[in-house]
Amino acid sequence: MKRSARQEGKAGAGHPGGHPHTAAGHGAPGEGPPPPRLVAWEVTRSCNLSCRHCRAAADKGPYPGELSTEKCLQVIDEIAAVGRPIVILTGGDPMLRENIHRIARYGTDKGLKMVMSPCGTLLDDENARRLKEAGIDRISLSIDGATAATHDDFRRVPGAFDEVMKGIEAAKRAGIEFQVNTTVTRVNIGELPDILRLAIDLGAVAFHPLLLVPTGRGRELVEQELSPDQYEETLNWVYDQQDQVPIEFKPTCAPHYYRILRQRAHADGLKVTPETFGMAARAKGCLGGQGFCFISYQGKVQICGFLDVECGDLNEQSFGEVWRRSPVFKEMRDLDGYHGRCGYCEYRRYCGGCRARAYETTGDYLAEEPYCIYQPKARPR
Repeated sequence: MKRSARQEGKAGAGHPGGHPHTAAGHGAPGEGPPPPRLVAWEVTRSCNLSCRHCRAAADKGPYPGELSTEKCLQVIDEIAAVGRPIVILTGGDPMLRENIHRIARYGTDKGLKMVMSPCGTLLDDENARRLKEAGIDRISLSIDGATAATHDDFRRVPGAFDEVMKGIEAAKRAGIEFQVNTTVTRVNIGELPDILRLAIDLGAVAFHPLLLVPTGRGRELVEQELSPDQYEETLNWVYDQQDQVPIEFKPTCAPHYYRILRQRAHADGLKVTPETFGMAARAKGCLGGQGFCFISYQGKVQICGFLDVECGDLNEQSFGEVWRRSPVFKEMRDLDGYHGRCGYCEYRRYCGGCRARAYETTGDYLAEEPYCIYQPKARPR
């Protein structure tokens, strides 16, 4: 038996990284799309780090065109008019954003679940206390190596590991839950079990390994990206750990994990239900444009931060207009219209393939997931 529904559901409501643990529904014709479940919002691109994998190639900035505080409050109103998604305040480092506490508090007061993904370098006791008062009950922090040497090399700033450790302790003292995110490459894949153990020992509520999508500065790491076979091995390892760890553990930007979960569950004689797999039973791999979207610091809307294709501009349209009418979003919701194997695979409604990885590899965001080795049983249409 895999992890209990109680364990899987422990951290689902506050999820500050990756996708929410629920599949996007598809309404009847004419009903329009379901409301968003998760919105990642790059409130600033400025950052104190210079990470090797950064999708935005973020630096200290400043970056022209950043939305004003008043415009940010207007966007929150527009999001709240469409649904009650989890809103991840991210960057860059959102702690560098002017009036970030006011923005978070405003979203909280509007009934949105506001969470944050800071770098950790600015997270001291005072800032942690202010975040808690603004309604931030959960944050995600990145640890990309089990040692300071590995992590600091990846983040390209000496002392970054020690800073994130101090940030974690400040968050704990303020009563803020935290999860650990790790970008997985060939360089640190051997440290993944140790990083998982470190996350548990530190008191994290979740561990989310993110399988590298080579965009932005991450394009320089293409030679360090896992091979398709290594992806498969890593995702099978994640499945094997599910009943071994006391925290939520799921991969991000690895939608074919949900195909592997069902294959392995079937081989184990298990049905994938909330009773056996908790929230993972209702999860879907890629929710870009379906239950999830990304807003840039300039107000541009994308299906996710890794797929640099503009789907709308909040300086010219409301969030609701983009969510309901974007042609790209509509393409993302038509799973049968995907190209190659992803368009006819029997697992497409659980997986969907990584649209950003397809785009970076082929130039076609509807193309089949290039790092999935599975050959569907169904015949091509």
